[in-house]
Order: sequence, then C-alpha cells, then structure tokens
Amino acid sequence: MFTKDSGLLQGTLELLVLKTLSWGPMHGYGIASWIESATGDVLRVEEGSLYPALYRMTRKGWIKGEWGTSENNRRAKFYQLTREGERQFREQTTGWERFASAVTSAVGSTRAPAWAR
Repeated sequence: MFTKDSGLLQGTLELLVLKTLSWGPMHGYGIASWIESATGDVLRVEEGSLYPALYRMTRKGWIKGEWGTSENNRRAKFYQLTREGERQFREQTTGWERFASAVTSAVGSTRAPAWAR
C-alpha cells in the first residue's frame, strides 16, 4: 500500500483525483475511498496527501468545491471537475498511458543492454 511517505507521485494522485471526479462530484473521503477500491487496496491516499492535492488542483482551476451534506448527513466539501479539469484529465490520461506502456515495455524486456552481454 502507498501512504503519503511512500513516494506516490504528485501527478499520479492528481490524475486519480481527476478520474474519480469524472464520475461526478464527491467529497474528500469518497475520493480516497474510490481510489483505494479501484486499485484493489494497493493505493491508500492519506489525508495529508489528499487535501493538499485538492487545494493545489483548486488553485490550478481544475476542480471547484462547494459545501454540501454527505450521505452520513455531515457537512462536507464536494469537489467537481471544471472544463479545464476535464481537459487536464484527457491530456494526463493520454500521457499516463504512454508512460505506463513505456515502463511496462522496459520492465518486461528480455533483451539485455549491449554492455551487459
């Protein structure tokens, strides 16, 4: 599991938040819960990482937050994508897919570099 000290890359967390919010508005706890569930409990986003990311993304204009009432009848800030956030999600998804494919290719390679032969 990844925690705030494990080196989960800032950009990766932002992409996961954007993905979560692509389903619709959600509060912080719901965002963290969805990420954990969607990754099969491999990634756990702690409050100390999530809320600074939400603040950063709000400043960038990717998301906006409004106060509302959660399903537990508690006051919570619900975040949603802006148009810029939707654009960022598309752009970052494409970049992530290219990056993940390249890393998977390198890690799965059976061809040693010339200097190692």
